[in-house]
Amino acid sequence: MSRAEQPSRRTVLAAAVAAAVAAGAMPAAAQAAPWAGPAAAGSDPASRPVDYRAWTTFSDWRGGTARGTRAVAGARPCVVIAAPAGTTEYTDPHTGTTAGWEYATWTSPVHRLAVPSTEVIASWNAHTPGGTWLQVELRGTYSDGTDTPWYVMGRWAAGDQDIKRTSVDDQGDGKSSVWTDTFAVDDASTGLRLVSYRLRLTLYRRPGTGLTPTVWRLGAMGSDIPDRFTVPASTPGLARELSVPRYSQEIHKGQYPEYDNGGEAWCSPTSSQMIIEYWGGRLTEEQLAWVDPSYADPQVCHAARHTYDHQYAGCGNWPFNAAYAATFEGLQGVVTRLGSLTDLETLIAAGIPAITSQSFLEKELTGAGYGTSGHLMTVIGFTADGDVIANDPASDDNEAVRRVYKRREWENIWLRTKRYNASGKVVSGTGGVCYLYFPARPSPRQRKALAAVGVR
Repeated sequence: MSRAEQPSRRTVLAAAVAAAVAAGAMPAAAQAAPWAGPAAAGSDPASRPVDYRAWTTFSDWRGGTARGTRAVAGARPCVVIAAPAGTTEYTDPHTGTTAGWEYATWTSPVHRLAVPSTEVIASWNAHTPGGTWLQVELRGTYSDGTDTPWYVMGRWAAGDQDIKRTSVDDQGDGKSSVWTDTFAVDDASTGLRLVSYRLRLTLYRRPGTGLTPTVWRLGAMGSDIPDRFTVPASTPGLARELSVPRYSQEIHKGQYPEYDNGGEAWCSPTSSQMIIEYWGGRLTEEQLAWVDPSYADPQVCHAARHTYDHQYAGCGNWPFNAAYAATFEGLQGVVTRLGSLTDLETLIAAGIPAITSQSFLEKELTGAGYGTSGHLMTVIGFTADGDVIANDPASDDNEAVRRVYKRREWENIWLRTKRYNASGKVVSGTGGVCYLYFPARPSPRQRKALAAVGVR
């Protein structure tokens, strides 16, 4: 996201609360949630207002409903096309091109949410060779017993030669809507919640080729984060810093403006690339050959191109970033929500950095030097005083990327769900959204840390 204080494309999610505040509802100071305090952060994941569920094992894939797909065992179990269920035509809305595709589907069992949810975000890890792509859909059941339609949560390919990677707008049923990458109940104040869901995966390939996408992980994060302008402070508990590469988005200003007007808006892919390289992910000269050789850090340009959502017209689609990370051998990526900086300390202690999404006015984050309606940074550690060490891509150059931000300020701008913008209007906050990238085979310590924050 750019440094400017811009209207967020997810601001619509705050509409109901904005109306409540305007009508004289509970004052902001009284809306601090009990969740996100130190006790909750260290508790069993089942007690959190977040439910992340993923299908990753051979028995998981065998347990779904297959139409032309098959489960494959091995070191990294997956689902692939076996024999196509049929053929269909797809007209790409961004190119106007119509092509025929063979397809097969896998549908998950019903997952009953431990947390009846107001929002759900799906994410996936897959390999899509040229001539293939995939679609992820969600269908849920509300607390009133009715069902949602099948909502498209993303049409995705690692490359952009066969289809243009895209979210789908204008999806809703009068009770819920999909906003880019997020399913949301339209008016949470009614008490309506999503209580269960299924995910449907459709794999596509060029007819007669025998190619297939390979999907290793398919999951979703449901949550019901209380409306809050402030959150309780956590107690510092760790001093450690991970050695994560530093990349600035700002040195890419004006480069490849077809991808969200260039580098000034590339906080998400720049952050993703930092952590990918921390885990050893590297791009080849052949993969980077399309980038102007005069540009520094061409891998950041590559990340922007390969996370770009042609409908959203930006590189900040959360699951598209996680899916991009997982295209690197030996990596997984998920989108979830965390509860406090104690959660991040748990991950950092196990050697796992994290990408967090936050929005703030310049005065709310000392030393940032800018305000933003949505920005991604990489948390790489904590000082002895508990302050946050972050690689902030909105820096003038790579050397300036490492920042230290005040713990209390950081925690609040990241975990709150509501805030006041520069005009005094109530708009949305991200409520602790986080990308986690980690090895396909985590160490026991890493596995324990991930489980502690609800990711398995």
